[in-house]
This record gives sequence, structure tokens and C-alpha cells, in this order.
Amino acid sequence: MNGIFGLDGRTWDIILAIITASIKAFVIVNGLLLAFAYMTLSERKVLGRMQARYGPNRAGPWGILQPIADGIKLAFKEDVTPRQANRWIHLLAPCLALVPALIIFAVIPLGPEMEVFGVPWTWHVARVNVAYLYAAAIASVGVYGIVLAGWASNSKYALLGGLRASAQVISYELAQGLAAMTAIVMAGSLDLYEIVNQQVASGLPYALYLPFGLVAFVVYVIAGVAEANRAPFDLAEAEGELGAGFHTEYSGFKWSMFFMAEYVNMINISALASVLFLGGWWPIPTDAPGVVQALGPVVFLVKIALFMFMFIWLRATLPRLRFDRLMSLGWKVLLPVALVNLIGTATVVALWPLGTWPFAN
Repeated sequence: MNGIFGLDGRTWDIILAIITASIKAFVIVNGLLLAFAYMTLSERKVLGRMQARYGPNRAGPWGILQPIADGIKLAFKEDVTPRQANRWIHLLAPCLALVPALIIFAVIPLGPEMEVFGVPWTWHVARVNVAYLYAAAIASVGVYGIVLAGWASNSKYALLGGLRASAQVISYELAQGLAAMTAIVMAGSLDLYEIVNQQVASGLPYALYLPFGLVAFVVYVIAGVAEANRAPFDLAEAEGELGAGFHTEYSGFKWSMFFMAEYVNMINISALASVLFLGGWWPIPTDAPGVVQALGPVVFLVKIALFMFMFIWLRATLPRLRFDRLMSLGWKVLLPVALVNLIGTATVVALWPLGTWPFAN
């Protein structure tokens, strides 16, 4: 293409890279929104079965059109803003909650790099050498949406929900970050693709490197449930105490944006846990033939689906914790365990190469 429109080959490569990344981003964002819609249906169905009832079964065959019906209802529902609320912050808050949740997935690799008809193909929007740092930083921004929603609503229930959310996220981010650092120390890289490659090459996900990998995995998952404000850690909403917490004064489409952010964050946490501790597309080899490599994203999505089922199972099984016990669990149990586990991992990695780790089997 050298010389077309007066552009050299390097410029065309940059333009094609931008177009490709834009198409991937469009597909991922819409895929996440579609997954959110049908995750709500799956949750209602699974909860129904766990509670000896059917769940939605009227809108379309087996209720499969229920998310579409819900979306239409929310789109046309009256959007009420309290008279004493800060109108612009009240509008901005749901955007601050949803947008960070959607852009985290840009650095998560769904499958191995491969060639399609001789053309290189990657299963992620961008490969960044500090990908986990990017994901953790963007995830931290999401809590601003919740805190601002509680403050801008000018409601004591919403404000209490926002304060609870900020305290909860700060508390559990520390344990979650230390647990993730265990995987990063094992791999020696912040690049999520490289972390998966290390696990695929070793033939063993980090969750199975006993005892440190398993302990980090358990801490990461528990902290992830708290990060997503899901039962039994949904104290920021706590219907029995706070009405609906930080989104008490929201309705219509703005309320649905908080709902979207919660479910997309669940998907993000599931994806990151799969990458860091379950080997991503493992056991699909990175250097396998193209047809086999194409199964990598399928394996990865199955792992995410299993995590999503876990979120539903926890909601159906466990009662909500009291807030002081929630904070005690984060500061007095998970944080010390994650810190000691990280120190132990760093010590073992410094003494033995990972492939000869004495606790790996």
C-alpha cells in the first residue's frame, strides 16, 4: 500500500492497527453489554431453581426475551432527579461507574496469539506490559461513581451506602492486590498475556502451586466478591437497612447503568482471576495448530461462566454479613494472610526457579 493517498507503509500499518483495535473494542463493549443482559436472566433462573421456583418464563420461549423487555421498560421509565440533589454530579456518577468497568477488558487476553490465513491475530484490544496495573487502576476509579452517587443524591441512605462502598473497596483492594502480586511474582511480569503464557508453558495454573498459589487464589476470589459489592458483601446496598444504598435516589436508565456496572465488574473480576490463577486458555497450548488455538477463547469463557455461577450460588446461599464483621474480615484476616503468603512466595521464587518449585506437585 506504499504510496496510496501519499501515505507510506508504516502509516498504513498504524491506520490498520487503529481500525482493528476499534473493531475489537466495539465487539467487546457490545459483547459485555449482551453478557450483562443475559447474566441477569441466568441469575434469576438459577436463583429460581435454587429456591424451588421457575424464574422468568413468560417473555418469549423459556423467558429468553426477558432482558429485552426489561431494557425497553427501563429506557422508557421516568427519570427522576431529587430536587435537592446536585444535578450534574447525580448524572455523572453512573457514567463513572460504568465506563471504567467497560474499558478494563481492553487488556485482558481471551486466547493465544495466532495466524489466520497468514495474518497475525490477537484476542485482545491492546497488549500492555503493565496490563494488570492498568486494570487495577481503572477498577479503582469505578468506586468514585458509587461515592459520588451517594453524595450527590442528598439522601442519608444514599450517603451511608456510598461511605460503606468506599470503605469496603479500600479495605478489600489491598488484599486483592497482594493476592494478585503473588501471581505477578511467580510470572515475573505485569503483562497479563505473559502471565498466562508462563502458566501454559509450565503445564500448571498458579492456583495449583501449593500452598501459596491456592491461598492467593482464594483470597483474590473473596476480595473480588467484596469488590463487586455482591452478596454476602453487598453492604453498600443493604435493602433492609438503607433502602437501596447509594442508588436509592436513582431511577430509569441511570439506575440501570449502576446495574450494568455491577455485572460487568463481575465479568472483569472473573476474567482477571482466570488469567492470574487458572491459566486463561490453559490447557490449550500456545504453540498448538490454529484450529486448536481457536478453542482458547472458548475455554476462557467457560471459566468465566463458572465464576459467574459462583457469584449466583453465593447470593443464594449466604446471608449478608454485618458491616463491622465485613471490615474485620478484610483487615484482620484477608490482608495478613495475603501479605504473609506474598512474602512466602517471594522467598520460594528467590530460592528455587519456578519450574523446580518443591511445592508445585
